[in-house]
Amino acid sequence: MTKLAASVGVHEAKTQLSKLLRLVDAGQEVEILRNGEPVARLVPAGTRAVRRFGTDRGRFVVPEDFDAALPAEVLGAFTR
Repeated sequence: MTKLAASVGVHEAKTQLSKLLRLVDAGQEVEILRNGEPVARLVPAGTRAVRRFGTDRGRFVVPEDFDAALPAEVLGAFTR
């Protein structure tokens, strides 16, 4: 669970972004305020899922004529 580390104004957030990102990288949350009202929250992005290649193997077969010329009536629809 993350914990709110700081509440900062927009100007401070712009000038101290690197510092705030270090807090977020450490698992903290930073709330950004405009005129004293919360407008955004910086939170850790979390981990990305590992992509597994080949999970759909065999679900689709590319037809032999995949790159064959289009019939004239279909090709004509693209050249009007």
